[in-house]
Amino acid sequence: MNIQKRINAFVKLGIIISFKKTYNYNKIDKNIINKKYFDLLNKAIKESYLHNRWFTEDNIRNAINAISESLSENNISKWANRYLKKLSEVNNPKIVGVVMAGNLPIVGFHDFFCVLMSGNKFLGKLSSKDKYLLPAIADILIKIEPKFNDYIKLTEDILNSFDAIIATGSDNTSRYFEYYFDKYPNIIRRNRNGIAVITGKETEKELEALGKDIFLYFGLGCRNVSKLFVPQDYNFNIFFKSIEKYKHIAEHYKYYNNYIYNKTIYIITKTKFFDNDFLLLKKEISISSPISVLYYEYYSDKKMLKKQLNLNSEKIQCIVTGDIFFDKAIPFGTSQSPQLWDYADEINTMDFLMKLP
Repeated sequence: MNIQKRINAFVKLGIIISFKKTYNYNKIDKNIINKKYFDLLNKAIKESYLHNRWFTEDNIRNAINAISESLSENNISKWANRYLKKLSEVNNPKIVGVVMAGNLPIVGFHDFFCVLMSGNKFLGKLSSKDKYLLPAIADILIKIEPKFNDYIKLTEDILNSFDAIIATGSDNTSRYFEYYFDKYPNIIRRNRNGIAVITGKETEKELEALGKDIFLYFGLGCRNVSKLFVPQDYNFNIFFKSIEKYKHIAEHYKYYNNYIYNKTIYIITKTKFFDNDFLLLKKEISISSPISVLYYEYYSDKKMLKKQLNLNSEKIQCIVTGDIFFDKAIPFGTSQSPQLWDYADEINTMDFLMKLP
């Protein structure tokens, strides 16, 4: 299958799974979206929520639509331009095993996309928390381009018979991955989190957008903001006022149980914290915070903070801020909308795949 056919298939996939177009089948263009695709994906969405209550239908649809937007023809062309020559010369496809995380809906899609676009074969180990969505999307892709059928295999079993491995997990599981997969070419990803740098000059609209970075997917993603860096003596009142629109998150029983549990622990241990009835703010040096808790740390010098962040770069997935002084900063509200060229853990997956022996 040549590179143009692969590009065309993923562009069409992006159109089909766009929930801006397919939220209501009666309102969509029947010439673009076949009802069998619509029904297949909606069935997977409902099954996913029944299986894993962290995966609300709204969050799943948001994840799918973010993927759809990333698969525009312009985005794929921009992303593929760097690799076109090599992508056209793939004669000996490798089997790439991918151990997928299950913290967010379809969190392994980018690896799925990269492996297939590189001309290699995708052998995916599905997470027990997310076992319906990628199979549905893979089925749609195969219906668009039947030749992909020989390039995709998904399983819930232990992976075997592969040439290279990509595995994503916690800091604990990554040590096991390093041990078991050491003899294979590999990418092993570990715990990372998003952080936000506040200058004190933000508007309410900017801080409201920051709320999306904090609360989308209940804060379970590696790109979710789990810690704020704020100026010395920062007044959190405007921050709390700006994120008030997200208070409905406490209506989700799993999130609320975490909120009550953490609040109880802090009260019992006489730990100081801020509370707005759905989010706890705790002063803490660590970056990764529990669900319903946002850590914060004061800073007084931007240059020193920048140096501190650079020293801790292996624990930081992205930096959300309106201050371009900080390296690789992204705007408020965009942490969960990565582009195709935004590689997890800053490891270029395509460079890895292109260099497989």
